[in-house]
Amino acid sequence: MTDGRWRAWIDERFPLDDVLESLRHKRVPHHRYSIWYYFGGMTLFLFLIQVGTGALLLLYYRPSATEAYESVQFIVSRVPFGWLVRSIHAWAANLMVASAFAHLFSVLFLHAYRRPRELTWISGFLLLLLTLGFGFTGYLLPWNEVSFFATRVGTDIAATVPVVGEGLLRFLRGGDDVTGATLTRLFGFHVAVLPAVATALVAFHLLLVQRHGMSVPPSIEQRAADPGTVRSIPFLPHFLLRDLFAWTAVLAALAALATFFPWELGAKADPFAPAPAGIRPEWYFLWAFETLKHVPPTVAGLSGEVVAVAAMGLGALAALLLPLLAGESPRARSVVVWAGAAALLFLSVMTGLALRAAAP
Repeated sequence: MTDGRWRAWIDERFPLDDVLESLRHKRVPHHRYSIWYYFGGMTLFLFLIQVGTGALLLLYYRPSATEAYESVQFIVSRVPFGWLVRSIHAWAANLMVASAFAHLFSVLFLHAYRRPRELTWISGFLLLLLTLGFGFTGYLLPWNEVSFFATRVGTDIAATVPVVGEGLLRFLRGGDDVTGATLTRLFGFHVAVLPAVATALVAFHLLLVQRHGMSVPPSIEQRAADPGTVRSIPFLPHFLLRDLFAWTAVLAALAALATFFPWELGAKADPFAPAPAGIRPEWYFLWAFETLKHVPPTVAGLSGEVVAVAAMGLGALAALLLPLLAGESPRARSVVVWAGAAALLFLSVMTGLALRAAAP
């Protein structure tokens, strides 16, 4: 078939021309804050890299306590470019979390959660929680010393959740302690449950973004005589090419990190050995780890850990429902932004304290 006949054959079965025509007419606001629009695409790009490299690792990985460490060791030492694929997977996970947080706070500070984008914010916040879930469930899979004891500490925190803590602990561990059953359970979540939920939620989130378009910050709208006259650029090809350039920059940074700083495997986990000194979770959980260390044993007659975990849970719920709590009031939106700035400062300080305490 000629190219024209192929195009006609595809268009008869799938409205490709209609989709392209819609994209040709789509425009994206262009102003001094436009750079923040690219973090959503970066996060999606890193998620796709995670899916691709994870599928390659699955060809050799064995999710059991007796074989997991050896299978990863085989990947990094015997499989051609296996060390590179694993390093890309690990570094992409960290960059994806960082990009997701940057995207979340940019949406917050630009007031992009306003009507009619409430569901866009809620679905995006749920995607951030899923991203953290990917990090937590994937951390144990190499079955090395650090990941084993860090997972034990992380699941111990789940036991402090009021009312359902003990049940949640056993649900995560598949028993009373971190064992091979925990590894198998977290593996199932990491490669099946979370990807399925994330894929559906990403599709829903992108559909909402396409439906409502990019939000224009209130300060830009106020400067324009008519909100409809805010400067914009075509999605095709201008914004798409800039987005692809951002993806290329991320890919270059990822390749450099994976090549020059390959992810270490460490020693195999020994459940009967004492926990090594300085065990701590990944950097994106350090704020919670440091917060729990600074909470007094009792607060108003209650367990300090229970109070801290309950406060974190209420904070997450408030963030999830932020568009509904802020409403249309400019004063309420200002309070939300200042609260977000305080939360960002708190996360940074707690993480910095944890890193300083862990430094030799």
